[in-house]
Amino acid sequence: MQTQPAVKQKRKSVSYSRYGYYFVAPFFITFLIFGLYPILFTFKTSVTDAVGWEKVLNNSIIGFENFRQLFDSNSLVFDKFWGAMGNTMIIWFFNFVPQLGLALILASWFTDTRIHLKMQGFFKVTIFMPNIITAATIGMLFMSFFAFPIGPVNTFVQTSGIANMPIEYFRSVAWSRGLISFIQWWMWCGNTMIVMIAGISGINPSLFEAALVDGCTSRQIFWKITLPLIKPILVYNLTTSLVGGLTMFDIPHMMTQGNPNETTNTVARFIYMQGFTGSRNFNMASAASVVLFGIIIIGSLLIRYLLNDRDPKPAKGGK
Repeated sequence: MQTQPAVKQKRKSVSYSRYGYYFVAPFFITFLIFGLYPILFTFKTSVTDAVGWEKVLNNSIIGFENFRQLFDSNSLVFDKFWGAMGNTMIIWFFNFVPQLGLALILASWFTDTRIHLKMQGFFKVTIFMPNIITAATIGMLFMSFFAFPIGPVNTFVQTSGIANMPIEYFRSVAWSRGLISFIQWWMWCGNTMIVMIAGISGINPSLFEAALVDGCTSRQIFWKITLPLIKPILVYNLTTSLVGGLTMFDIPHMMTQGNPNETTNTVARFIYMQGFTGSRNFNMASAASVVLFGIIIIGSLLIRYLLNDRDPKPAKGGK
């Protein structure tokens, strides 16, 4: 009896590796069109005489003349640009320092196993909620609250006897800067807190358990274990806050228009006013953008250098 030879079945192998490129392609295409190309175009425009719409594409290279004006104390834009930079740094500092401090405190409370806070989900959502509201909405809301002469805040301070006359909050330098800093803090504190909680949750729980067994207090655990181990998260928060703070535009533009006397005029608003108002100085706006880009890069590298742990170099001749 003859047996039929076994038929060898060829299995067709299917490669799915190419589908990964399909999924990431939309991001790269979007970045090339709306990210990389505008950056390169800005660098090119910064060394041209592009003033007015007609010279956006038909312009001439003039070298570093635009940058010279930004760093020349005798030029017309020097005081405005560096004044806007100073305003931006002041507003960012008084926004981020309390933001980071409160976010660290809240994150340590929510992750501390000794405290066992009730309704944690409710508090987290409530604190994070301002971050999902648009800046335009929040700006209009605070403009209504602090309106002059009739507004909820002015009505309260007069009826309670705190002040006899309504206060023009947006004509005061301290009040204007303080309100913008408070709004930025209120909007982003929840986001910073959530990132901190995620970083603390990633720490090995056995470290906290060992510290509790050794009798460490919550303060000792925070300073000796939590804070050193979330340094990468601190670097991330500081860097993203620096980028967001130096490019601050919407709240100052909506609430004060840079007033009083341009003391709330930020760098981003200076760039906007140069490029999209008046004579349309796209060359100067581009040069200021490049300088701001450089300051952000230097600041980010400095933050990374100061906060990153550096392993000590071994002594010469040692094992």
